[in-house]
Amino acid sequence: MTTDTHGVRDWLLSDAPTSRRQASLAAWYKGWLTFRSNTLAMIGLGVLAILILAAIFAPLLASHDPFTQDLGARLLEPGENRHLFGTDSLGRDIYSRILFGARISIYIVLLVAMVAPLVGLIVGTVAGYAGGWVDVLLMRITDIFLAFPRLILALAFVAALGAGIENAVLAISLTAWPPYARIARAETLTIRNSDFIHAIRLQGAGHTQIVTRHIWPLCISSLVIRVTLDMAGIILTAAGLGFLGLGAQPPSPEWGAMISEGRKYILDYWWVATIPGLAIFAISLAFNLLGDGLRDVLDPKEGNS
Repeated sequence: MTTDTHGVRDWLLSDAPTSRRQASLAAWYKGWLTFRSNTLAMIGLGVLAILILAAIFAPLLASHDPFTQDLGARLLEPGENRHLFGTDSLGRDIYSRILFGARISIYIVLLVAMVAPLVGLIVGTVAGYAGGWVDVLLMRITDIFLAFPRLILALAFVAALGAGIENAVLAISLTAWPPYARIARAETLTIRNSDFIHAIRLQGAGHTQIVTRHIWPLCISSLVIRVTLDMAGIILTAAGLGFLGLGAQPPSPEWGAMISEGRKYILDYWWVATIPGLAIFAISLAFNLLGDGLRDVLDPKEGNS
């Protein structure tokens, strides 16, 4: 087994790959070795993995029903009467609500991560590749979105669309795409006049094929880094909307809404607001550490410095 393992490792680390598959797998493996050497990034990955597993298996890990109210057990201290993190003002178990709230936070993050970078990639590459008045028009629209603070703009969209998780996701996505458009445009401006693009154009490739098959893949690594680093901001924006009552609606165990409810008891019953606040801090820190690690792996400038 050890010999086989060393053989696979030597095959992956070979300086002269014999196939495209070997070269691709070798690049992934070297990237993993670089990432693994970053202790903080591995800690972030571990924390994030724990939170994701906790969200997936929340029904099995929860000690109580997160929606069941028990006014006779309201505002119990952590550890009292089998409530690990105590109870809130309606007697609901905070530990169970944290677990189910992780589902909402990860759900919002995944939806925004699928929508915002895609919109930004399309806008940025079209602007950078087309140039001229198309570039000016799309970038001025991008500047308008960038001129407003993200939370304020999200509040305006949610106020127009109505409160709820889906509208919160749409509002956050509408405010999150401009930075991705800027990055994609900058990458496209660098790539569009490259020799290999001219060669592809001479072979008869159309504009759509050039953008989607040759420019998009070169922009993705930069966008992935930005997405990972933006996750903390997305979570904080979602929590801010929930705190203001414009995100997930009661009795949904959304972390921002839990903090909003607990702020009335913060001096006497600190755990009601502090525990969900620590959950937001943990997942935000995990995404930031993970993003730093991915930047070291995916950014060629970082790798060469």
